[in-house]
Amino acid sequence: MMNTKEILEYLPHRYPFLLVDRVTELEKGKSIKGYKNLSFNEEFFQGHFPNNPIMPGVLIIEAMAQLSGILGFVTVGRKPSDGVVQYLAGSSKARWKRPVLPGDQLCMESELISGKRGIYKFDCRALVDGDVVCVAEILTAEREV
Repeated sequence: MMNTKEILEYLPHRYPFLLVDRVTELEKGKSIKGYKNLSFNEEFFQGHFPNNPIMPGVLIIEAMAQLSGILGFVTVGRKPSDGVVQYLAGSSKARWKRPVLPGDQLCMESELISGKRGIYKFDCRALVDGDVVCVAEILTAEREV
């Protein structure tokens, strides 16, 4: 549904902090699916942890928040070029089931639970090879910049 060029229109993030490679499904006001391909060359693998590289849990949350932010933008018909951003405003009920490793494809799903006055709540999960690796509720806040 969206390639990297299109994703860059909806996210202000850039390398090395862009954590969404592709959007595969998108239903305005409802849900979004996408993924991040994880190479051993990701900077965070070098120090987290040497000889046992795993993706930091906070970056999994960030990746789900970025995907959710795209859904928020699409839902209200805005983009960062309109002078707004979607900030990660909170997370709750976060649980990690297993480590995410170099070579994995982190598939993410987000469903819009509610949205009111620029604050959006999403039910998110991340999977690798069909197995859930993380679940969380994510809050984003739309703010002018």
